[in-house]
Amino acid sequence: MVSVRRIMGTETEYGVSVPGQPTTNQMLASSLVVNSYANRAPAGTRARWDFEEESPLRDARGFETSREPIVDPGAPANEDDLGLANVILTNGARLYVDHAHPEFSTPEVTNPLDGVRWDKAGERVMAEAARRARGVPGTLPVNLYKNNTDNKGVSYGCHENYLMARSTPFGEIVRNLTPFFVSRQVVCGAGRVGIGADGRGAGFQISQRADFFEVEVGLETTLKRPIINTRDEPHADPEKYRRLHVIIGDANMSEISTYLKLGTTALVLAMIEDGWFSVDLSVEAPVAGLRAVSHDPSLRHLLTLRDGRRMTAVQLQMEYLEQARKYTEDRYGTDVDEQTADVLSRWESVLDRLSDDPMTCRRELDWVAKLAILEGYRARDAVDWDSPRLELVDLQYSDVRPDKGLYNRLVAGGRIDTLLSEDDIVHAITEPPEDTRAFFRGRCLAMYPQQVAAASWDSVIFDVGRDSLQRVPTLEPLRGTRAHVGALLEQCPTAVDLVDTLSGNK
Repeated sequence: MVSVRRIMGTETEYGVSVPGQPTTNQMLASSLVVNSYANRAPAGTRARWDFEEESPLRDARGFETSREPIVDPGAPANEDDLGLANVILTNGARLYVDHAHPEFSTPEVTNPLDGVRWDKAGERVMAEAARRARGVPGTLPVNLYKNNTDNKGVSYGCHENYLMARSTPFGEIVRNLTPFFVSRQVVCGAGRVGIGADGRGAGFQISQRADFFEVEVGLETTLKRPIINTRDEPHADPEKYRRLHVIIGDANMSEISTYLKLGTTALVLAMIEDGWFSVDLSVEAPVAGLRAVSHDPSLRHLLTLRDGRRMTAVQLQMEYLEQARKYTEDRYGTDVDEQTADVLSRWESVLDRLSDDPMTCRRELDWVAKLAILEGYRARDAVDWDSPRLELVDLQYSDVRPDKGLYNRLVAGGRIDTLLSEDDIVHAITEPPEDTRAFFRGRCLAMYPQQVAAASWDSVIFDVGRDSLQRVPTLEPLRGTRAHVGALLEQCPTAVDLVDTLSGNK
C-alpha cells in the first residue's frame, strides 16, 4: 500500500480531576463520566462489549505469555470484571473505563484525516460526558484532560493502531520504527512542564510520555513500557493481518500534530512492508535517546547512530522524509494521491521550520504552541519553570471544555491552524466512517438498538429472540462499508430481516 492509506485508529485515556478532591476514587469518577454519556440511550439498548475474540497476551515475537502483563499496582487487574462502563457508540467507537480512566477508541478509518476527524469527535464526546456527569445529583464536578500524566508519577496512554501485512518480518518493524519513534516527538509531542516521571525536575520538555519508557521492545503497556509494543491481537483475519499497537505517542490537541503523527507513521509502515529501507538508521541507546530528545526543546541534542553518525532528532526525521519522498516517487511518479502528497509537504515544511526556528510552528504543533504560551506567562510574571502556576497552564491547555481549555480558546481566537470544520467533527460524533466495517457496526447500533446484544471490532452479535445469539463476523475491515452493505441495511427494517438475509433464510 504505497500511500498514507491503511486501516488505523487511536485509543485515548483521558485524565480525570475532581476540583478540591485530590483523593477522589478515579475509577468511580471515570465510570460516572462514561455512564452519564451512555445513559442518553433508552433503557435496555446498551450493547455489551464482546471479549470472546480478544487475546492481549499473544506476543508478535511468536509466543503467548502465560501470565498477565505487569500492570499499575494502583489499578484493579481488570476493570471490565468489575462491571464498569463499556459502551459502543453509533459512530462505531468504543467508550469505556480502562485503568481508572475514561477511554475513547475511535472507529477504524482508512486515512490520517479521518483519524483526526474521529479523534476530535472523541474530545467532544468526553466534554459532553463530563458535562452530563456534573449534572448528576449528589456528585462532585469532574473535569477531563486530554493529556498523559498527572505529574505525580502516573502516565496514561494515547495509543495508535495500524493494520499491517502479517508477512512483514517483525524484526524489520523493530529495526526501522525504533529510531523513527525516538525522533517523531519533535513533530507530535504534546509538551510538558516538568522533567522526570514525577515532574519534579524544573523545565519544559517536548513529550509527555518520554520519561515513562524503559525498554526497547516488550508486551507491557503500563509498567516497563516499551518503545515497540509486541501485542499481537489483530482484531481481523490473523492469517492476513497484524495490528501494530503503538503506545509511545502523546495525546494531541492539535489536529495537525495528530494528522502528521498518523500520516508519517503510515508512510514509514508502507516502506517497511515493501522492504524499501536499504539504510540502517538505528540509534544507540534508544530509550536514553528518547528522553534526551524530549528534554531539549532547543532541538540541538545529537543522537548517535549505530553507524557512527550523529544527528539531531529533526535531522533524523529528515532522513525518513527523504526516504519517503524517494519511495513515493519510485512507486507513484508524479501520480501520488492528494492526502499522501499533503502529508509529505506538511512534514517537510514543519521539519524545515523546526530546524530554523521552532516557534514558527506554534500554529501547528502542540508542544510549540504550549511553549509559546508558557514563555508568555514567564515573561509577564517573571516566574521560573518550577512555578506551580505553569503546571496549571500546562494542564489547562488540554482541558476538553470548549470555554476553558487553552487549546480550544486558541482555536476560537484564530491562533491555531485546523484541518476540519466544527460541522465535520459534530457529524463524526454520531456517524461512522463509511469506508470500513465500522459503518456496519455503527449503523446496526443506530437501527437495531434493542437487538444488538454485543459487538466488538470483529463481530456484531444479535439477539432476535431465538434459541441462540446470532454472531455476524466482521474479520475484514474493508468489508461492511456503505458501498458493501448500505443497500442491504436499507432493505432490512428489522434485525430479524438482516439476520435472515445474511444467513440465507430470506
